Amino acid sequence: MSSSSSKSKNKPVYNPFLVIAVSSRTLFDLSDEHEIYLNKGVDEYRHFQLEHEDIALKPGVAYNLVRKLLAIRHPETETPLVEVVLVSRNNGDTGLRIFNSIQHYGLAIERAAFSNGKSPYSYLKAFGAHLFLSAHNKDVELALQAGYASAHLMTRNIELDSDGESQVKIAFDGDAVLFSDESEKIYKQQGLEAFKQNEQKNAEIPLNAGPFKPFLIALHQLQSLFKVDETPIRTALVTARSAPSHKRVILTLRKWGIRIDEALFLGGLDKTEFLQAFKADIFFDDQLVYVKSASRKKLTTGHVPHGIANNPPN
Repeated sequence: MSSSSSKSKNKPVYNPFLVIAVSSRTLFDLSDEHEIYLNKGVDEYRHFQLEHEDIALKPGVAYNLVRKLLAIRHPETETPLVEVVLVSRNNGDTGLRIFNSIQHYGLAIERAAFSNGKSPYSYLKAFGAHLFLSAHNKDVELALQAGYASAHLMTRNIELDSDGESQVKIAFDGDAVLFSDESEKIYKQQGLEAFKQNEQKNAEIPLNAGPFKPFLIALHQLQSLFKVDETPIRTALVTARSAPSHKRVILTLRKWGIRIDEALFLGGLDKTEFLQAFKADIFFDDQLVYVKSASRKKLTTGHVPHGIANNPPN
């Protein structure tokens, strides 16, 4: 056996607990560059990127989240527990500026797929991704249809975290995100009273899974490596539900064997102030009204285009 093959065999295998796939327009602020692409075409965009190849891009809407996730280490071995991969519609040529920016900020991102204008969602399975964040809504829809937790982030400028907080705080809506939209359909089609009656009647019957259940399970497994008061990730359910419809949600999570740290049942109140109080690093919701409200307050918010709230009108 050669020495090189021996070294390869003895090299420890890196198995992250969590794999996050992000697009270049969520990791970095490419709003000006995207305008060039839309208004002047791909050739002008390519020329601009090559001309500015050594100029680092500004952080994008997912930057703070990515930086904090990459810092999570195993409590005993100190090995990284989260891997972030880049999936981009750029090609390798224009993508060099993105990798230069990754290096500039010292982000431990090594793997990438540049699809040259095509949707990169088909690479999610090969990367083993638990979550896909993109600024391209169609890519998110395709990923959701393929069974991946995915969200459309509205791009904007952000401020880098300055409070020194290292814990990652992730908030979820319930219906059509963690759970299926079965109950939301009743609310949309038959009204609030019918919804309440249905939830009371079926309080002991767990809700079906929504697109983000596998991601929540992966988070829970990562959290389980740590003592409760030392976990690097904190989760919250932030839902428009209220009593008595809360019972079915709690029993569903219990049936799944998943711990969620905080649960806010808001009875239709706007979620923004509660998300600010929780200090959410990201919030996932299927309702655009809540997504836009939170985004206006500079909260990183992912729209999940899934369920009846996102069906085109008849």
